[in-house]
Amino acid sequence: MATLAKIDDVEAIGETALALLCLIDGKEVWIPQGQISDDSEVWKVGDKGTLVIPEWLAIAKELV
Repeated sequence: MATLAKIDDVEAIGETALALLCLIDGKEVWIPQGQISDDSEVWKVGDKGTLVIPEWLAIAKELV
């Protein structure tokens, strides 16, 4: 199982069928829908809270 990263204070501001546009620390970041963990509080536009994604993705998107 992949190591997960928890990113706090995330707001979902847009989405497509394949990705969620999140506002994280003042920058907009696209997160693939399929990479969002079941433990995440952020799933759709308007959601705010903790985003849970694989650590490798958080590193690639420069979120950790």
